[in-house]
Amino acid sequence: MDQSRRDFLKGTAWMGLAALATEGAAAPLKISGTTGAPMQGFALKPIREVRVACVGVGSRGSAAVHRIASIPGTRVAVIADLFQERIDKQVQWLKANRKPEPVKTFAGPEGYKRLCEMEEVDVVYNVTPWHMHAPIALYAMEHGKVALNEVPGCLTLDECWKLVETSERTKIPCMMLENCCYGEYEMTMFNMVKQGVFGELVHGEAGYIHDQRNLQYNSRYHTLDGHPDASSAGRPGWALDFYSKHAGNWYPTHGLGPVAKYMDINRGDNFDFLVSLESRQANYHHYGRSLYTDWRKDFKVKMGDMNLSLIRTKLGRSILLEHDVASPRPYSRLNLISGTRGMAMSYPEFRVALEDKTGDEKTHEYMDKEATDAVLEKYRHPFWKVAGEVAKKVGGHGGMDFIMDLRWSYCLQNGLPLDTDVYDLAAWSAMVELTEKSVDSGSRPVDCPDFTRGAWQTAKPFTVDEIDLSKLPGDFSGAHQDEQAIQNAKQEGLNK
Repeated sequence: MDQSRRDFLKGTAWMGLAALATEGAAAPLKISGTTGAPMQGFALKPIREVRVACVGVGSRGSAAVHRIASIPGTRVAVIADLFQERIDKQVQWLKANRKPEPVKTFAGPEGYKRLCEMEEVDVVYNVTPWHMHAPIALYAMEHGKVALNEVPGCLTLDECWKLVETSERTKIPCMMLENCCYGEYEMTMFNMVKQGVFGELVHGEAGYIHDQRNLQYNSRYHTLDGHPDASSAGRPGWALDFYSKHAGNWYPTHGLGPVAKYMDINRGDNFDFLVSLESRQANYHHYGRSLYTDWRKDFKVKMGDMNLSLIRTKLGRSILLEHDVASPRPYSRLNLISGTRGMAMSYPEFRVALEDKTGDEKTHEYMDKEATDAVLEKYRHPFWKVAGEVAKKVGGHGGMDFIMDLRWSYCLQNGLPLDTDVYDLAAWSAMVELTEKSVDSGSRPVDCPDFTRGAWQTAKPFTVDEIDLSKLPGDFSGAHQDEQAIQNAKQEGLNK
């Protein structure tokens, strides 16, 4: 039963699938249209100096300010946050490091609107809690500002479609700041895919496994308005507040983004449908009751410890997507890609197994260290060859954050399309609501929307691009590693 986008969305936002449960079978949730994807490959005219407004300068946002200020041809023009003290810290940092000071700052909940209305802004860099990603991006695009959203890009299918339609109507790019697409191993594997090293792609694995129990019960910012309250140890952070109300995968894009790029999702292939199930919730409850027995004994978390989703693509490929932010286990994004000639993965370490010729059985074991190091060197991505040294100096999750910021600024300065677009943001972020719908329906299949409305079949694939640093107006002599920002990020548990 195909449905138009508008018909599907009437009355469906976050209502679950109660009707399907009573019917005993899952009805397809196909969403289609006819207008194609005009923002694929879209580029603005070159911007000589990229003027960035940073919205949200807590731990993650403050590190973004420092990275952006280090990129030639880019400056932090405006800073907005709920609290003046956070803004003041960033202004002081810019002064101390001889960077241009913001022309304006805004404190309070309406600050993002005021900066979007300013002529002195080209880009709105959005590092706020999840529920504000879509509203800020929509307001930015309506006022002609490039919208860059932290992950996930939005939370609901309705928000996905609003972002797509607004970007198309305003002809303003909207990109998700998925830093993991710029990791050194992820980009190496992407280059290997594009060189045909793995043959025909068949399967990928993606995930976000990150023990956040201490973070969520001891967040410095406990409420959705971000207000700090150091006296309230044991209170759930704002993310855990979401987890208490919803099932599904609330942080899908760190693992899924790179795999979607390997598979050219939206550019030759597309997500078709998914099935999602999850375990019981045990770890958050155990942690809270064991350490904070005097506060809110009745606090319940709906989201299970482990969410497992299986995604099938239009070309018949499979993707395993995992999410677990509650269990005591080592960090992982899985990051595996497998094809007809072999495979590679990067957790717990980079490992690769390849056939020289069909049937040689070399893939029964991983390559030894010497051979693996040779693969890493041979297929190192051009971004990391050119900017890897300065990226690791500036920092940001091993340098991936800086590579990401350098790249979008480079594209805007040189009139190039951004690496990913609003359709990618929507397809990857849609997993938040789609996985919850499947879980709530008893793990029945749920169809994935085609945000390109058929354009994926003719769109150009992702490519291995380059950065020519000579095309930037300056060098990185002022770039340095900001130890305080790194420590703040670790304290917040953001070491992705």
